[in-house]
Amino acid sequence: MNILLWHVHGSWTTAFVQGPHTYLVPVTPGRDPDGLGRARTFSWPSSVREATPEQLRDAEVDLVVLQRPHEPALAERWLGGRRPGRDIPAVYLEHNAPDGDVPNTRHPFADRGDLTLVHVTHFNRLFWDCGRTRTEVVEHGIVDPGHQYTGRLARGAVVVNEPVRRGRYTGTDLLSALAEAAPLDVFGMRTEGLAGHLGLPEERCRSADLPQAELHRAMAERRFYLHPVRWTSLGLSLLEAMHLGMPVLALATTEVVEAVPQGAGVLSTRPDALARAARHYLHEPEAAAEAGARARQAALGRYGLKRFLDDWERVMTEART
Repeated sequence: MNILLWHVHGSWTTAFVQGPHTYLVPVTPGRDPDGLGRARTFSWPSSVREATPEQLRDAEVDLVVLQRPHEPALAERWLGGRRPGRDIPAVYLEHNAPDGDVPNTRHPFADRGDLTLVHVTHFNRLFWDCGRTRTEVVEHGIVDPGHQYTGRLARGAVVVNEPVRRGRYTGTDLLSALAEAAPLDVFGMRTEGLAGHLGLPEERCRSADLPQAELHRAMAERRFYLHPVRWTSLGLSLLEAMHLGMPVLALATTEVVEAVPQGAGVLSTRPDALARAARHYLHEPEAAAEAGARARQAALGRYGLKRFLDDWERVMTEART
């Protein structure tokens, strides 16, 4: 099967393209957001092929995976007038939790009879108002990085992109107090200047934007993984940390309460409880390692790659019938 999808979410796409199909990824001369082409920082198989808008015009496409509201019109234009959902089977993948007038947020593709709306968490499906559109949930899958945890550094790892701009959504305002309990290393895009923004000494809150190839090793050297996010979809970095064998400290919000089982770390809506747990793991590395081992087993069971690909195979087959 030839599947057209845009390179929107690198980590998610890395898991999706491990399937048995050919994946057509649009590419433009400037590699703008509508034409990023193949990933440069993730390992993708040769079955992922770049296609220019001109090549797509006559390309054989069996299914379109849409991910952004403007993509149906873009796809119709680049596919020579073939409309996703009418002329070519289509699914719309919603990566995000709703925003705005929650819980009354209306999905842009509500009340559509020509496609299936796929959510990545049950929380997201519960909170989006999708009207009469057929909905499915395909929970995340992770390409297993292996049990790399050492926890040799008595610091916490945080992975978040643009923490200053996103502020309360990502719990950036909570990092000051949490960094007092345990020093933190924040990885992600546009994290520079974070310590100064928080009024912290650099040693208490270091930040770095690491290549994907180095990120997992760096995370696994830290004693625990901290997920201070208030409102977002389930972060893939959280699931990657669990796969690495890291204990998890997280706000008990959105889908996290389903993803992290008891004994794999500490979940709470009280930042002071997370601070106490951070101090505990700093002083009890064996307890941290034991919790991390449980986190890994839970992640392998629920967010393994085979289950993810099997679920997507079912959804795509149903979309084409």
